[in-house]
Amino acid sequence: MSRAVRRDAVAIVLVALACGLAFVLPPFGFIHGWSIDALTALRWELFGSRHDAAATPVAVIAIDEETYETPPFKGSPTLTWTPEVGRVLDAVIDGGAKVVGFDVVFPTSIEQSEIPFGDDLLGARMRGFDRNFLRSLAKGSSAGKVVLGEILRGNGSIRPSAGQRIAVGQQKNIRPLNIYSDADEVMRRVPLTFPGDGKPIPSMALELASRALNTEPVLSGDGSVTLAGYLIPSAVPNTLTLNFEGGANDIQTFSFADLRACVESKNAEFFHREFSGKIVIFGALLDSEDRKLTSKRFATGLDGSRSPRCALPPAQPAAGQFKRSSIAGVYIHATAVHNLMNRDAVVEPGRLPTAIIGIAFAALAALAARMLTPGAAAIVYLGMVAIWTCFATLAFTRSLALPLSEPLLAGLSSMIAIVAYRLVVADKGERLLRKSFALYLAPQVIDKMLASKKLPVLGGETRDVTVFFSDLVGFSSISEKMAPADLVTFMNEYLSAMTDIIESNGGYIDKYIGDSIVAVFGAPADDRDHASNAAHAALGCRARLDELNQGSAAFKGYEVAHRMGLNSGEALVGNIGSRRRFNYSVMSDAVNLASRLEGANKYYGTTIVGSEMTVALTGSTFTWRELDAIRVQGRSAPVKVYELLAVAGQETPQQVASAAAYAEGLAHWRIREFNAATKCFERVAAIDKASALFLSRARAFVSHPPGLDWEPVHTLEGK
Repeated sequence: MSRAVRRDAVAIVLVALACGLAFVLPPFGFIHGWSIDALTALRWELFGSRHDAAATPVAVIAIDEETYETPPFKGSPTLTWTPEVGRVLDAVIDGGAKVVGFDVVFPTSIEQSEIPFGDDLLGARMRGFDRNFLRSLAKGSSAGKVVLGEILRGNGSIRPSAGQRIAVGQQKNIRPLNIYSDADEVMRRVPLTFPGDGKPIPSMALELASRALNTEPVLSGDGSVTLAGYLIPSAVPNTLTLNFEGGANDIQTFSFADLRACVESKNAEFFHREFSGKIVIFGALLDSEDRKLTSKRFATGLDGSRSPRCALPPAQPAAGQFKRSSIAGVYIHATAVHNLMNRDAVVEPGRLPTAIIGIAFAALAALAARMLTPGAAAIVYLGMVAIWTCFATLAFTRSLALPLSEPLLAGLSSMIAIVAYRLVVADKGERLLRKSFALYLAPQVIDKMLASKKLPVLGGETRDVTVFFSDLVGFSSISEKMAPADLVTFMNEYLSAMTDIIESNGGYIDKYIGDSIVAVFGAPADDRDHASNAAHAALGCRARLDELNQGSAAFKGYEVAHRMGLNSGEALVGNIGSRRRFNYSVMSDAVNLASRLEGANKYYGTTIVGSEMTVALTGSTFTWRELDAIRVQGRSAPVKVYELLAVAGQETPQQVASAAAYAEGLAHWRIREFNAATKCFERVAAIDKASALFLSRARAFVSHPPGLDWEPVHTLEGK
């Protein structure tokens, strides 16, 4: 293992440990609840409700907006409702409810009012008003079926009125309603017990479930609570983590107004049918009072009582009513009771399992960030997020709340840290190498060298390539007329423009030889269209030089032309040179022929000449005209050469006319019909230098015909 690999491995391990552990520390404790919130919403959206609300062991009697708008409650203060509450309470208990709890507190009685009323006080005039309500409380509590609620506060608790406390036998049937708020003020848990005189006092939810199960909770010294053999999971000591359903119908809810009307109609069967064997909780369901943010905040529904009706018509949603992230506080206690009865409170892994998961997630993200580009690493990270989220959502269907926020944040932070590490440390050498060699080597060569992770060595491989040669016409005479500084500016302008075009078409600049450019298409990067790309580059260079002649300050006063040769074939490409210094270059007969074709332009008065091998590879993409069959120095076999005119369909009328006349004359030439060839070449000789060349040749053969061994192949004497 190399030193760099060991260094990177240590960096990944340290970053993964730091990021995985950081998000389970107390300062980041607030993010833990986000996992439960997100999983609650995801489970609801993907799987819907897990049970029928009517089949749940809990029911809520809601003092709702409908109640406030229904006679006799409309316009009446809530202190005057207690007799009707007592009547409904009696009906519910007589209907077979196991136990009834009150999430609503009546801390005063109208009988205690000291407001003057005539010659006496209002309270004295209303003496006995609560008698029936108190009798209902006494009757239910004596059977162990009524539990009143109170709110514990440091500066004075909110408790039921004195008469109610006496009616239920004091604290024996009164339990705290306080709930637990996380650091972000979201309610995700309820306390199980509260400190009391001598022993802990069960919370309202624990008390109701205990009475329904007819068993006492077992409190252990470590703060854990067991109910009927069910060890209640507690991530936070002495609390139950709420397992909310989604939507608005998870707890069966009845309107208090409808039930009061049902009592009036003497429909005892309705109460028996709906409340037999149930745990019932009286509570407020209002638009503005006693509303809480809970872990259900992203999966709430439209508030309202949708359970079967007894006497009143179904209530219609009020105008302007909408879903909100908060829910009525009574549903917190109802959900806790439901979780206790069904034994499906949320199970949260402790800090150690959460840290292990976070470290693993951070390590994978860090490894991706080190091995891949930042963009690819981000895609891998998002894939990990999707997979883990799906797995955690499935686990949550079994009430297991795997950490979601912590590993995702750990993975993101570790990925960012490793990308920063690469920028500062790991990739510093690679960036320096790229920056240092970018002016000497093609990007493809640098990429290949870095990908191999090896020092370049001598050697090469045979590849099919297209070789590009170009040369300025009359460069020697031009350079003699220029000052050295102007010549440097001129050459840099020209070579930069040509290089940009060649490389933009996939070419690799092999070398500059004075004003000449040698380029290769098809190496070092594979390119199936190397011949076509070379032809595009040649046409682009021709057009760009015309622009430079017209608009470049460095070209002012000079009308510059250049010649280009293209040839395709097998070539040896690779690191060629001495053992101490070498270049990535190309060698073969194909290279030599491309050089000769560049020189052939001056004989035919053309700009771009390509071999028949290159023409065959480009297909019908370009318009070529056959110039001649030539034999070059160092090569015995003749080769047909062609002039590249334009991209197919973009020829000028002059190019079309010249090519047609030239092709006809060349055909006559090759079958020794020199008089006919002369007539063809004469038509365009004034505008076509190649035709003018063949016209002179044809006229010479008219007066002095060649021997019988003549072949229509021209041998180039020089380059």
